[in-house]
Amino acid sequence: MMKSMNMTTTLLAASFALVANVAVAEPLCDDLGFSGLFANCNRGEEIALTLGSGKALGEDVVLESGAYYEMMITSDGTAELALHGPGFFRAIWMDEIVINEIEVRPMAIDSFEFDDAGTLELSFVAIKPGRYVLKVPGSRGESQKINIQIQ
Repeated sequence: MMKSMNMTTTLLAASFALVANVAVAEPLCDDLGFSGLFANCNRGEEIALTLGSGKALGEDVVLESGAYYEMMITSDGTAELALHGPGFFRAIWMDEIVINEIEVRPMAIDSFEFDDAGTLELSFVAIKPGRYVLKVPGSRGESQKINIQIQ
């Protein structure tokens, strides 16, 4: 009985260690200090996307899991356009979405739609490693989507 209990404990500890190694997000800096993941040293480069009729959405990006990012999504108003990416939006922790100086702290979203010209600011921490796509729904052009990799 004791031998089987020790084996169970050992297997359980090994399982937790394996899960812990897979789930760890590495921030961009070692000394996060009081601010934690919001520390200035843990901020990745700003991501800029443009929604416009016939315009390229933006460049593909690679993000670090555990790092804080800001994504600026700007519509030029040439068409009513949306940005769809539920897989990506569920792979991040959203700090806030700012629209016309109104801050929203959502649990989850699937997409954004712009009826007129404007800018939306999405602040988030990249969490779940993988490859994701943000795209203009219904479009077929390669320039109407971006690939995002979280590593």
